[in-house]
Amino acid sequence: MSATRVFVARLAGCAVFDPNGDRVGKVRDVLVVYRKSDPPRVVGLIVEIPGKRRVFVSIGRVTSIGGGQIITTGLINLRRFEQRGGEVRVIAEMLGRKVAFTDGSGEATIEDVAIEEQEPGEWEVDQLFVRRPKGASPFSKGQSAYVTWREVREAKPSGEAQSAEQLIATYSELKPADLASTLLDLPARRRQEVAEELSDDRLADVLEEMPESDQVVILAGLGDDRAADVLDHMQPDDAADLIAQLPEERGEHLLELMEPEEAEDVRFLLSYGPDTAGGLMTTEPIIVSADATVAEGLALIRRHDLPPALGAAVCVTLPPYEPPTGRFLGLVHFQRMLRYPPHERLGTLIDQGLEPVRADTSAAEVSRILASYDLVSVPVVDEKHRLVGVVTIDDVLDYLLPDDWRSHPEETEVGRRAAARAQLTTGSIPIPHGRRAGDGTR
Repeated sequence: MSATRVFVARLAGCAVFDPNGDRVGKVRDVLVVYRKSDPPRVVGLIVEIPGKRRVFVSIGRVTSIGGGQIITTGLINLRRFEQRGGEVRVIAEMLGRKVAFTDGSGEATIEDVAIEEQEPGEWEVDQLFVRRPKGASPFSKGQSAYVTWREVREAKPSGEAQSAEQLIATYSELKPADLASTLLDLPARRRQEVAEELSDDRLADVLEEMPESDQVVILAGLGDDRAADVLDHMQPDDAADLIAQLPEERGEHLLELMEPEEAEDVRFLLSYGPDTAGGLMTTEPIIVSADATVAEGLALIRRHDLPPALGAAVCVTLPPYEPPTGRFLGLVHFQRMLRYPPHERLGTLIDQGLEPVRADTSAAEVSRILASYDLVSVPVVDEKHRLVGVVTIDDVLDYLLPDDWRSHPEETEVGRRAAARAQLTTGSIPIPHGRRAGDGTR
């Protein structure tokens, strides 16, 4: 091995390669099992391969750790990872746990875990990086220390939620879709603990990337005030889809707790059928007047919080400029704006060949229009030709894909292709169920 001691938090996101230098995936966690008197033994890594599927890689298959990368023997079982009884994920479950010093000097919180190779292919927990409680000063962080496993014992009182701050810090760079996938792999209780620690806007982004059934479970574990705050930060169409899955009484109560402006948008969307353009659309497109200039349109598109699909075009209408607007005049594509000087009026750049769809248009017809004309979004109007929203390509994909496509990517065609590529890369072959000593299977 190129390293004998490694801190686990630094392994998160490290690339995993086979002996030929081909990338297999990236590390998401380290799996250990507790022992009666000795420190926990490392059994393997949880690795994310193409298709966002997590698989188990036995520590015995790891030949090198160092330089921000991990080298394996190349033989990886592509069966989806499932955690077994007695197995503990270091990042997801150990970081944030409280421990008590065996000398009676107090408690501390685990912030990182060091694993060390005892002999070839045999690793165990060597040290813990812990932090004592904050001092009297509000600016104090608390004293940190390196301790061995035998110098502490776990001290989490029964029923007390485990702190998720360290886990959230470890995954702070993950995109919402990746963080959602990571949370779905956690035990239910730990998933809820992490959700409660996330900020409102971050949790809203993550919920938008989860299946609705999992959204409902997480929202059910939040207090009504917190749930309403999270819904306020979600896109109106996603918030409407989520509220539609809740019991009617709680859904109405949450709408009453939401900001009036946000709740109005959600109520408006709930009035449409889920398989219509009105049910798929978002009510927050970029809307401008015909006299607005190219410079003004581009400035609106540059907003950092604007989803890419909504930034592909601006909608031109008569006043008012909030849905439902005045009469819809047309769409101006971002790419076309780039071809004209900043002072050019957007009213002269409208795409005359693109017709809007009615709010009651079927989702299947909207999908056909987007595919036929290579569009990223299509405007939606009511019976008075007023703009009420736009349907974006991601809304259509969410509608067309199976409900569990996020949690079971290998069951989609894309997932199957990704798994096939991974199998060719790693050279793995199907392996029977069960774990055989030394062969890295689970």
